Amino acid sequence: MTRLCYNGAMKEAIVRARVDSKLKSDAEAVFGALGINTTEAIRMFLSQVRLRRGLPFIVGIPDNGDLLLPTQMRQDAINSLYED
Repeated sequence: MTRLCYNGAMKEAIVRARVDSKLKSDAEAVFGALGINTTEAIRMFLSQVRLRRGLPFIVGIPDNGDLLLPTQMRQDAINSLYED
């Protein structure tokens, strides 16, 4: 549902979306820690989309293959980062 209200030069549109209630409450907790509310967060997101002409973050499937390595192989890979 989108509704435009004309108050002089200002336009307001209502954005409605159905999301999982747990997702919503988890996100609202993060917003609260940041000192913003959901409306402000959505407004910031949409402003960044407009500014960047795309999503303001990388969208992809993370490659978590390293997490499936045996513990010793993971530790060896970490240790190799610190060897001179």
